[in-house]
Amino acid sequence: MKKLLCAAGLGLALAVSVGAQAADKIAVVNVSSIFQQLPQRATVAKQLENEFKGRTTELQSQERDLQTKMQRLQRDGSTMKASDRSRMEKDIISQREAFSSKAKAFEQDNHRRQMEERNKLLSRIQDAVKKVADDDGYDMVIDAKAVAYAANAKDITADVLKQVK
Repeated sequence: MKKLLCAAGLGLALAVSVGAQAADKIAVVNVSSIFQQLPQRATVAKQLENEFKGRTTELQSQERDLQTKMQRLQRDGSTMKASDRSRMEKDIISQREAFSSKAKAFEQDNHRRQMEERNKLLSRIQDAVKKVADDDGYDMVIDAKAVAYAANAKDITADVLKQVK
């Protein structure tokens, strides 16, 4: 009798804990899909393009100038005086190093700004997910890419997309 009472108590506790877990409302959201569909993405891309347009033009101009000098050295190098050819080679090397350092700095700045703007958009998406989850009473929202299978989870991607727009 004691064993039966203990088993019944254990069964009741297990049933209560399973019932409590089943009461959790879980939703899934596809964050990357929302990010791809954001109209603000195009605006940010245009803004960044305008922000870096001057530096891009300057780098392109330097690259063209460097290529022109290299072609002239290849074409006329054999007929030039040794001192002129040496001076031109040093100039090209110096210009190539300056170009490389400017191009590297440009790439780093451009990447940093893209990441800043990307993080701002992802923060807006995160805020929208939180609002939709709070409004609809979800206890947990999981990114759809992190879930292999979810039978009872509702996909709130469209709701979050509406919220972000």
